[in-house]
Amino acid sequence: MTGTISKVVIAGGGTAGWMTAAALSRFLVPSGVTVELVESEQIGTVGVGEATIPGIIDFNRMLGIDEADFIAATKGTFKLGIEFVDWDRVGNRYLHPFGEYGFDLEGVPFHHYWLRDRLRGSDHPLSAYSMCCQAAMSGKFMRPVSDPQSPVAQMRHAYHFDAGLYARYLRNYAEQRGVTRVEGRIKTVDQSTETGSLTALELENGSRVEGDIFVDCTGFRALLIGETLGVAYDDWRRYLPCDRAIAVPCEKIGAAAPYTRATAREAGWQWRIPLQHRTGNGYVYSSAFLDDDEAESALLANLDAPTTGPTNRLRFTPGRRRTVWKKNCVAIGLSAGFLEPLESTSIHLIQEGVSKLLALFPRGGINQREVTRYNSIIGNAYDYVRDFLILHYNATTRDDTPFWDYVRTMAVPDSLTETVELFAENGRFFAHKSDLFSITSWVAVMIGQGILPRGYDPVADSIPDQDLVATLTNMREIYAQAASKMPPHQAFIDHLAKSARQGGQAHAR
Repeated sequence: MTGTISKVVIAGGGTAGWMTAAALSRFLVPSGVTVELVESEQIGTVGVGEATIPGIIDFNRMLGIDEADFIAATKGTFKLGIEFVDWDRVGNRYLHPFGEYGFDLEGVPFHHYWLRDRLRGSDHPLSAYSMCCQAAMSGKFMRPVSDPQSPVAQMRHAYHFDAGLYARYLRNYAEQRGVTRVEGRIKTVDQSTETGSLTALELENGSRVEGDIFVDCTGFRALLIGETLGVAYDDWRRYLPCDRAIAVPCEKIGAAAPYTRATAREAGWQWRIPLQHRTGNGYVYSSAFLDDDEAESALLANLDAPTTGPTNRLRFTPGRRRTVWKKNCVAIGLSAGFLEPLESTSIHLIQEGVSKLLALFPRGGINQREVTRYNSIIGNAYDYVRDFLILHYNATTRDDTPFWDYVRTMAVPDSLTETVELFAENGRFFAHKSDLFSITSWVAVMIGQGILPRGYDPVADSIPDQDLVATLTNMREIYAQAASKMPPHQAFIDHLAKSARQGGQAHAR
């Protein structure tokens, strides 16, 4: 396809559609690109992704979104990490924090010093050296500070929010900046008889929406990239057997915790996500090991409070499209792929798709080299997230149910095997450029689920025993004291909501 790209058509709304529209309205509409989003109020959205990872802060900052206003509008809370319960074995729990562990010494990652200390008999948990862990388990929160000497500088956070309210928030943002919303169900997708490129969306109401670039945000259906252009989908159920989810909201009880909880169940796991006005819950499970009615009964039996709405049953196939950009169509969100809600990566993968589309946007016409690069970047992002998620299931000693016995013994990708074996030997880990998760994340999950290295980096021996013990003791005290001085998470949210109201009143005046 040649010629100037002057119009983008987004097929589908929801989180993926409106995140795409918001970003394009901020960076492309001012330069003369027209953006139209087609969606139907008759088509519901999945809407179970209410937890995020820290990258969303960069996305909101890129759009110039005020955090206080955002938290108020989406009924949001803050998230410092994810607590995993019963994953390695029943009765075990650990927290995967977003911030760093300790302070690196002599250029060596901190966990090597923790390993050295442990091998000499210490039983202090790794979480004692994490600002996010100490704050989260104390129910405290504050934003990071700029002083690099302060442990609070290591705080990193994300959000829990109502996905429907987030989409509505971004719709308002995008429409204010020139995006046009078109109501209607897509009936057919027109293609060029010469090139096969998409030319227009024909709607059931008779209208026709033409465009130069089409973004497929039609969810699992993948109307454009899958049904129309025929891009194959790689099924990863052999690695990630969970292919069902049941979601249900319940009443909020007590102060909102600043972390997500993922509790292992008979054939999968249950999420608990605290919002300002309710708690989001869900059971992600494998249909090969548990039927839908049994899963729903298990979910309802393990809630903290009465439900506030009906259950929502979802079916999905973990995996991704072999290419997410073909001809003049780019798939973003569920149409591009879906792994599962574990580690809250879905919204980040949307963000990755949007940001890379902006970086490689073909304003002067589609260039195959740029398409190839985009597909490579997004494909790698899915692959590395896949390996990280598999780790949670495979690194377990559980054999008490058929599901856990299967994931414990299943074959895993060679890339994951190499990562685990390298770490298990001497605690070494090297992140790939496209890896969404940092060394902290991998170390948290591997150690949290019982992969304890047999050794450590010998450079960590450069510090005398007495000095190392004193340094680690000091670190633990600093983190504990800093957490004790932070405001409660609920108080921080209440203060933010008040400032958002006052800001709105001042704006109105």
